[in-house]
Amino acid sequence: MPLLDPTTWQSRTLSGPQHPVTEPATGDTLGTVVLAGAEDVAPAAEAARAAQAEWARVPHFVRAGVLRKAGDLFAAHAEELREWLVRESGSIPGKADFELHVAAQECYEAAALASRPAGQVLPSEAPRLSYTRRVPVGVVGVISPFNAPLILSIRSVAPALALGNAVVLKPDPRTAVCGGLSLAAVFAEAGLPEGLLHVLPGGPETGAALVADPRVPVISFTGSTAAGRAVGEAAGRHLKRAHLELGGNSALVVLEDADLDAVISTAAWGSFFHQGQICMTTGRHLVHASLYEEYVERLAAKADSLAVGDPHRAQVHLGPLIDEGQLTKVHGLVEASTAAGAKLAAGGTHENLFYRPTVLAGVDDRTPAYAEEVFGPVAPVRAFSTPDEAAALAAESSYGLSLGIVTRDAARGLELAERIPTGIVHINDQTVNDEAVAPFGGIAASGTGARFGGEANLEAFTDVRWTTVRGDVAPYPF
Repeated sequence: MPLLDPTTWQSRTLSGPQHPVTEPATGDTLGTVVLAGAEDVAPAAEAARAAQAEWARVPHFVRAGVLRKAGDLFAAHAEELREWLVRESGSIPGKADFELHVAAQECYEAAALASRPAGQVLPSEAPRLSYTRRVPVGVVGVISPFNAPLILSIRSVAPALALGNAVVLKPDPRTAVCGGLSLAAVFAEAGLPEGLLHVLPGGPETGAALVADPRVPVISFTGSTAAGRAVGEAAGRHLKRAHLELGGNSALVVLEDADLDAVISTAAWGSFFHQGQICMTTGRHLVHASLYEEYVERLAAKADSLAVGDPHRAQVHLGPLIDEGQLTKVHGLVEASTAAGAKLAAGGTHENLFYRPTVLAGVDDRTPAYAEEVFGPVAPVRAFSTPDEAAALAAESSYGLSLGIVTRDAARGLELAERIPTGIVHINDQTVNDEAVAPFGGIAASGTGARFGGEANLEAFTDVRWTTVRGDVAPYPF
């Protein structure tokens, strides 16, 4: 029997309408799920809270064993899960394999969290034992997007469970299976006790109810900056923590000593990987004036050489955009940019949801596709003359997620990076990178800082409790 049997993949009765699981490459329906409404959040949160107390008391090695088993299952069911990622999210097979690899690694890293030292012994002025202990927050609400649905769900779900919490996961309805129900199936087979993971695919009203529910003290949200602002504002009103990983418009800075033979492939990957639907996508190419004309020409040639099509039925470099709404946004920004004076060096056309990788030259601050996050396969290229100008241009953004710098002098690249505010820096690489062991997060409009990997997960999904113990009752003067 497959891991994801459509007849049994939703064990919980939800109140929302039936929703077709759609393959964006063809428009075909792959199955049907029932969506969750706002009224489904409270019973899920209550069931999660009831199950969590016992889970927190389970020995750490038992929790770790469930996480390790889950990691093994992502590998054991890779062929089936890969097909869902390719067909439901429009991923090329290589991108799907990367998601599966990271999902397994997130589980293995989370398993190690279960046995991390739980606190510290503190000095005290009184004759007592004084110590801190990390305790589970209780129920964690996870809201994940469509673009890397498995990674962006599992990187919160796995550490939260490993640290003794229960989870209510609301995946994007467009990737309800590979971003939600697949996780539920894996963890059920791994032996996770019932009631600890609830999957509620739904829309904004379901997410708003999750943020507002008093039984959910921590929200882990990945998505657009606009939606993240709303989540952060609502969480603040309810006095709960919100970990926000949001959008970006990341810069790739190419200094005058860069090797163009090497950098063009890197640059194309940064802008065109997964059709540009990645928060870390290279959204701004800042290229030294001495290289600019050749860079534009070679990047455009690379874009024209890439195959775009159905990733399930052909070997392609780019698959489809997720839906018509995303297509309209991407193409609208490209058209607005050329109307504002940008030169279309490659692409700018589409067939159905298949958008050609696009290169825009002659961009400036007024170019919409340069100034805004596109979330599509668009590479705006701008020239600079000095390192000071490059630093100023790279820093001139409301976002602060990722940064790439290409130079033959790595020390010079590091020095330049110190002048550009960002959450992530890669010297001699493009902006799209992820590892389960690394902290991940942005600043400013890109989010509330690093919240994944090691210590960041401990901070995100536990509370610190101060405890003191005396042998006798403490005396006081009255």
